[in-house]
Amino acid sequence: MAVNLKKGQKVDLTKGNPGLKRIMVGLGWDVNRYDTGAEFDLDASAFLLGPNGRVTADSDFVFYGNASHPSGSVVYGGDNRTGEGEGDDETICVDLTAVPAGIDRIAFTVSIYEAAERGQNFGQVASAYVRLVDESSGQELLRYDLEEDFSIETAVVVCEIYRHNGEWKFNAIGGGYQGGLEALCRGYGVNV
Repeated sequence: MAVNLKKGQKVDLTKGNPGLKRIMVGLGWDVNRYDTGAEFDLDASAFLLGPNGRVTADSDFVFYGNASHPSGSVVYGGDNRTGEGEGDDETICVDLTAVPAGIDRIAFTVSIYEAAERGQNFGQVASAYVRLVDESSGQELLRYDLEEDFSIETAVVVCEIYRHNGEWKFNAIGGGYQGGLEALCRGYGVNV
């Protein structure tokens, strides 16, 4: 049975799930029916971060334009440009055993493509969630439903996984940002 988390909660991933090696991070959302004159295109991304909370190279940023980390440890599942239908809208798979030693944490984010040009923000997005699934068993390990009432934000750091005393842990963040994907990239040290 999956654990349902609230903002700010942290839980063990590998300590409570011995043998956990590969996870699928599923992100989903629905768009409120506000007429902005343009389709919504939300994009998931992952930032592999060193001890200073920044990428060690631009290739540590995994997204629709760089679908796989050079180590093969993080793979983007593809760009869903509409968010239509039930279930996960976009996925990112992580092989915990292949994450390079210099990477301390992986931040998972969602941003609205061309949000400023389209007059869109996360106040127009509903039912956003992230869930972690054990790839070997298909079992959902945990779920975090974002219940925040974002109004002007165009990007969200949904969650992160991080190493602590040789184990992987999960942190439910739910922090909104203005400036979309570019602001996240600058904050994490990716050359834009």
